[in-house]
Amino acid sequence: MTGPLEGLLVVDLTRALAGPQAGMMLGDLGARVIKVESPAGDDTRSWGPPFVRIGDNTPESTYFLSCNRNKESIALDLKRDEDAERLARLVERADVLMENFKPGTLDRLGFGSARLMQLNPRLVVLSISGFGHDGPEAHRAGYDQIAQGEAGLMSLTGPDEDHPQRVGVPIGDLLAGINGAFGVLAALRDRDRTGKGQIVRTSLLAAVVAAHAFQGTRWTVAGEVGRAQGNQHPTIAPYGLFRCAGGSVQIACGNDGMWHRLCAAFGIGADDPRYATNADRLANRESLTELLEKAFSGHEADALLRTLEEAGIPAGRVRTLDEVYEWEQTHSQRLLVDVEHQSLGKITLPGSALRTFTVDATGAETETTRVDHVPPPVLDADADAIRAWLDAPTPRS
Repeated sequence: MTGPLEGLLVVDLTRALAGPQAGMMLGDLGARVIKVESPAGDDTRSWGPPFVRIGDNTPESTYFLSCNRNKESIALDLKRDEDAERLARLVERADVLMENFKPGTLDRLGFGSARLMQLNPRLVVLSISGFGHDGPEAHRAGYDQIAQGEAGLMSLTGPDEDHPQRVGVPIGDLLAGINGAFGVLAALRDRDRTGKGQIVRTSLLAAVVAAHAFQGTRWTVAGEVGRAQGNQHPTIAPYGLFRCAGGSVQIACGNDGMWHRLCAAFGIGADDPRYATNADRLANRESLTELLEKAFSGHEADALLRTLEEAGIPAGRVRTLDEVYEWEQTHSQRLLVDVEHQSLGKITLPGSALRTFTVDATGAETETTRVDHVPPPVLDADADAIRAWLDAPTPRS
């Protein structure tokens, strides 16, 4: 199987990360994704090092490889009439068009919303911007770290409020892409009912604000401004990173029952009134941390994790990325995929977060997750095939 979206055609005009992430997610689920690039290529083709080169082939950016599998590539200069006409023909056949230009750019290129819907009334259009498509700052370009700061995420991340910190991956871009793909699927479902396409809009700002979760309601409802406080949870204790012999572990005590089991496992007096409830433990977090790290100080991380598991306390280590990709559990979840790249040969990519299964009458499961992945394309790799397909007579229904 190629996935539940087999038969859908996505025209992907996006570049950088948010839009390409959304397109890759749809491709992972079986959609045909045609990536329309400028003659210079997606910006991320030049984002490096690291670059990878085999022989005399053009160096490939590992950044580009991260978000463009299961796509075809054609290079079009939309300022040329001939290439603009090719895009129009693609739009006529498409189910989805995706773009993340600054608001107004597509209009100037002759592909504003009205034109797109004239070409294809059933088209679903995904538009991703930096700060929204309207409002006083709609004109601003969207780059992830700037959005992380403007949307408050950096104020919540880092060792303390005087040292704001970006998240280690471009989380605003990634969340915008995920939300975009989700919105596209909702619009396609609506099209099934109405026969009409629509425009789906999201932004890096919206993606980050929508992910504030309890930190958002902490302000909107309780009037408290969350601040960065390192690796300790702001509303649950003990929940965070704790030192032990030769390293550290993370634990998460989500209720009083877990706290009592933790105390029993390490000979801690559970009747101490300073730690009787979660609110008490939060109020006395500093002494609680000292108490636990003293109890953990005689245990190496591996032995400590075994004891915590036996006690029913959620716990884990902090892995480096190489350790994650070597971990048996990562492999068991199909989180690595091998593809045969045109210039690099066999390469391994981080896989999709989704797996799909069918279930028969006995309850037996058969996995239907897509496994025949297509490598990220070299620039303009599929141009001839796409032009031939566009020039071929359209089958009569």
